[in-house]
Amino acid sequence: MTTDLTWRVFHTRHDLPRPQTPDRYDIELNSYFTNKLVGSPEDTQRAVASDLKLWLTFLWVSRNRKDWREATPEDRAAYKQWRTADPRGPHVDWTTWDREVATVNAFYNWAVHPRRAYATENPILQREARAHPSQGHRATVMTPAESSHTGPRNEVVWLPPEMYRTWRDVGLRGYTPAGLPDRSFRGRFATRNATYSDLMIRTGNRLCEQTSLSLFELPHQVPGKANIRTWLPAAIAKYGSARWIYMPSSSLKATWDYVEEERAEAVEAAQDAGLYDRIRDPLIVTDRSDPFVVIDGKRVGVDRLGHAERLRLLVETRDGLEPAALWLNEQGLPSARSCWQGVFKAANRRCEVHRLNLRCHPHALRHSFAVITLEQLWRGHIQDMAALNPGQRRTHQMVFGDPLNWVRLRLGHRSVVTTLRYLHALQELEMETRLALIPQDWEPVADPSDLDDPAMEATPA
Repeated sequence: MTTDLTWRVFHTRHDLPRPQTPDRYDIELNSYFTNKLVGSPEDTQRAVASDLKLWLTFLWVSRNRKDWREATPEDRAAYKQWRTADPRGPHVDWTTWDREVATVNAFYNWAVHPRRAYATENPILQREARAHPSQGHRATVMTPAESSHTGPRNEVVWLPPEMYRTWRDVGLRGYTPAGLPDRSFRGRFATRNATYSDLMIRTGNRLCEQTSLSLFELPHQVPGKANIRTWLPAAIAKYGSARWIYMPSSSLKATWDYVEEERAEAVEAAQDAGLYDRIRDPLIVTDRSDPFVVIDGKRVGVDRLGHAERLRLLVETRDGLEPAALWLNEQGLPSARSCWQGVFKAANRRCEVHRLNLRCHPHALRHSFAVITLEQLWRGHIQDMAALNPGQRRTHQMVFGDPLNWVRLRLGHRSVVTTLRYLHALQELEMETRLALIPQDWEPVADPSDLDDPAMEATPA
């Protein structure tokens, strides 16, 4: 990843005009990725590259080919005007702007550090802000003064089960809002897409984690068990947050049905076309019961293979080679994250066609899992604790733990502070429930005999 995020990422891949020395890499710019961001999740590196690309493009095209080392607060002010207010600009929302500010600010804080001094100043204006209590009550930190401070920082986009099922059935499965098959639906792999989505909302997996699952992480059903757990390896878990994930038996059954039907058909077609024999540098598992590959003469377990390596991971079968990846595209090859992002966008468009005010993106399913699971756990936790004395409550807490911490473990958060954001969603949910209980008939009901009174008819409601 880091070798790709070089000078060419910003100039060749993103169509920036080339300087007079087209074969020269910007070593200092590239070192931000090879040193500072090395080991960061690929999604994070791509997002940083995208945000920095926009800034570099603006400096080059709109600020007279200015080098990023010479950028000033005036350049940043002009950039903000273009991104948020210029009639010819993109008019990005404040959440996007705040993220871009944070990205560029982090880059310049790194670049102006005395040990590097790649730039003389950070073009992002700074202000003092109160630090987190864990850093001391009197501690202050510097934050970008150009952040909007209006974005929905604690807003969690999630779908209640009923709304999710409507979005899934209309958007992914091709039904009408009335629950009837939509004759105009031309989507392919509807079962695969709905199964993928169901598993994501029931496990809380991130998009990168869900997409890189292999057949070796897919457990078999266990009769009588409602949830079957499987290990998510650190190599594909974001930030290395290896953990147990629990697959409900219904979702697991649907996933195996997909494997044995839709996926099997795609594999057979690809084998007949000789597609897998043409994969460059394949990593081949010869024994399903002992999943490992040989890399540079060394034995490496499948659980240690990252996202990119799993794209060329194959398994020997009686019918020939087949991918180890769980989710395959129409050609029978491992699907990419961009494929699933396209699936969700297409589903949202279908909901719009049917005049449904429903939108969903992959991370919203993770939020939905967190909010719904936390609400259910808290409800059961409170009911259990209510019948116990103080000593029993302590024992119960030690044995079963805190619901918030349990959800933290399932999501792979390093700190429970990150998981706390879902409590805000629960508080809003509780408030909506309480408001629904407020009686609507605040005004006394008029006597029917008074309705004939002209004065009553003239009185506004």
